[in-house]
Amino acid sequence: MMAVILAGGLGLRLRPYTMNIPKPLLPLGDTPTMEIVLRQLADQGFTRVVLTLGHLPELIVALLGDGERYGLQIDYQFEDEPLGTAGPLRLVDDLDETFLVMNGDLLTTVDYGDVIRDLESRESAATIVLARRQVHIDYGVVHAAPTGSLERYEEKPTLDYFVSTGIYGLTRRSVATIPEGRFDMPSLMSRLAENGEDVHCMKSDAYWQDIGRFDDYQRASADFADAPHRFLPGLPAPEAPGVVLT
Repeated sequence: MMAVILAGGLGLRLRPYTMNIPKPLLPLGDTPTMEIVLRQLADQGFTRVVLTLGHLPELIVALLGDGERYGLQIDYQFEDEPLGTAGPLRLVDDLDETFLVMNGDLLTTVDYGDVIRDLESRESAATIVLARRQVHIDYGVVHAAPTGSLERYEEKPTLDYFVSTGIYGLTRRSVATIPEGRFDMPSLMSRLAENGEDVHCMKSDAYWQDIGRFDDYQRASADFADAPHRFLPGLPAPEAPGVVLT
């Protein structure tokens, strides 16, 4: 299986951390985010990874090399100008018929192989992996009819909604619809649907945390440090604090 990792962003919301370190190399615990992703991909049966790079690409190449130590073939695609989250796919050679596309700045327990299997079993043009989020409203929510009459009253409700995880399954034919220049994945998904293609929304209960903002990065780093074996099963679980007898 093949994966394309989008790692060309500037990481503006995480400055000054990303002034000298590209966002995918920021550590979670003691491990660079990108290394966690690559080890997960290798464990789940992926063999080839293409990284699209823009900001400080030489640092990423120097750390990851050709991917041999991860059991992967790593290729690199360099952007001369920002191309968004879908635009770089036009530049990648030898795409598989189905492949994974994902952001390089996230921590998750999503089974990436399941994304490809979902895509192939449905014969869809694309699969979007969704994560559930909730917002708690601290006020009473009033629903009124157009006439002004009360319809119903909700006291401090919790609202559920789904967000894109930045993890997709794509078919090679879907890349042909990407125009030249900058183009983003939401626009590609919308274009495919408008063209009558099936785009499947795959709801996941797996852990997922974006690290694009400072608070999110801190949360993901703490979660990984607390339970690294949850994300990389080969790692030992942290030992419980011992009792010191005096």
